[in-house]
Amino acid sequence: MKKALIIDDERLARSELKKLLADHPEIVVVGEAVNAKDGIEKIETLHPDLLFLDIQMPDKTGFDLLAELEKTPQVIFTTAYDEYALKAFEYNALDYLLKPVEPKRLADAIHKLHQQDEKDRLAASGGIRSLLSENDQVFVKDGDRCWFVKLQEIRLFESVGNYARVYFETNKPLILKSLNALEERLDERTFFRANRKHIVNLRMIEKIDTYFNGGLLLEMRGGEKIEVSRRQAVKFKEMMSL
Repeated sequence: MKKALIIDDERLARSELKKLLADHPEIVVVGEAVNAKDGIEKIETLHPDLLFLDIQMPDKTGFDLLAELEKTPQVIFTTAYDEYALKAFEYNALDYLLKPVEPKRLADAIHKLHQQDEKDRLAASGGIRSLLSENDQVFVKDGDRCWFVKLQEIRLFESVGNYARVYFETNKPLILKSLNALEERLDERTFFRANRKHIVNLRMIEKIDTYFNGGLLLEMRGGEKIEVSRRQAVKFKEMMSL
């Protein structure tokens, strides 16, 4: 069972979401909040496991609310605006649902929730290797130069045979690790396999353009332009609610 708190200034939106959640008995709505201030107070008293969080609210945004929390529950954003999708993933959101919330999209989001819980359970029991978190460091050596680089500072991994080129700041050294091995350890909420040769940090994307054959073209913070394959573009658009 998951205790959920709905934080949204629109009464009808809260009511509709509660109706949709009735089809998911494993999610128990323990309360509602009408703005960020009310939400923080109820988080402190109700200790929810999951937030259904609106972004645009009268006093503060949903992002402002999360910034004030010492310990953050799992988050599914619910909003009428699609332009915040990239920023939402900076907060490790499980999903980003556009209003009016569709039953299938809600079911997909809850499925992601179950998948994440299973990963966490298996990692805690030693059943799988735990995912690398954004504050974890990777050791990078290039000739005589060595770095300990936080994952959150890496904008891109590029496959070079059995090696991977690591893009951070102005550096592009190689590490003896395949892209597939990296993908197994990286959190898919932050790092996305754009194509056969590249994994990108979602937080380092500056611009998204349409590309030929149904693909996408991503411009990274360092100026690199990365094509998202047609098959992966479908997954990317679904993740980012584009």
